Amino acid sequence: MKNVTIGFIGGGSMARSLIGGLVASGIAPDALQVHDLKADAVDALVRDFGVRAVPDNQQLLDHCDIVVLAVKPQAMKSAVGMLKVPAARKVLFVSIAAGIRAGALQRWLGGGCAIVRAMPNTPALVQSGATALYATPEVSDAQKDDAESVLRAVGMTLWVQDEAQIDAVTALSGSGPAYIFLVMEAMEKAGQQLGLTPEAAHLLTVETAFGAAKLALEAREGSAALREKVTSPGGTTEQALKVLQDGDLVRLFERAISAAHRRSVELANELGS
Repeated sequence: MKNVTIGFIGGGSMARSLIGGLVASGIAPDALQVHDLKADAVDALVRDFGVRAVPDNQQLLDHCDIVVLAVKPQAMKSAVGMLKVPAARKVLFVSIAAGIRAGALQRWLGGGCAIVRAMPNTPALVQSGATALYATPEVSDAQKDDAESVLRAVGMTLWVQDEAQIDAVTALSGSGPAYIFLVMEAMEKAGQQLGLTPEAAHLLTVETAFGAAKLALEAREGSAALREKVTSPGGTTEQALKVLQDGDLVRLFERAISAAHRRSVELANELGS
């Protein structure tokens, strides 16, 4: 992304993560601009990364090639509704706000804008995120590359062709860290009940989750094959898995993720009005 200026409307945790990742990847701090109603958040970004603070969203838009919309979904309409998008140049808008569809953004921005919707998850805060991207027809191939470069600063990226799939992504990976944390919480509690100290149970659980994820990421086999590989007939793992399967764990996860998907659709309808 040579000679590209990136602006952030919103300076919260996810914006901070993206800015940190971009600076670490070699983007010059003075190519990054930010505006937020919370002055202390902007001051911290200026202090920690050397980015430029701008006094309002319009000035940021007027001087940036890419504008990352990083405000809370409930605040998006008011944040962008008064912007005057310059017709002389094609600004790329990258929205990381959950539940705000591209059609709503087009309506608030005046239509005809190049918009990429991004659905990152919270591990992006430690540069290990998983982000799905959707581009409107107005987005050029070069702008798609730029959007991907911005989000790759905090982890892996994946394009979807149908915007409706963003709701599925929200339910799976967007909310997914909480599912993993709940499983980890249950494992820690069980370990403590068997006599481990809270510290030992926590460390063993965290390292097991990290190691399993790393193994799955680097392996050629799918998750089912990996599970079978570590499950010896008649062994301890088989006994544990039998209890989980008898409790219909797979179906429970299906129901849980379907519920998250339904709520994602509902929120998009509510927030886009």
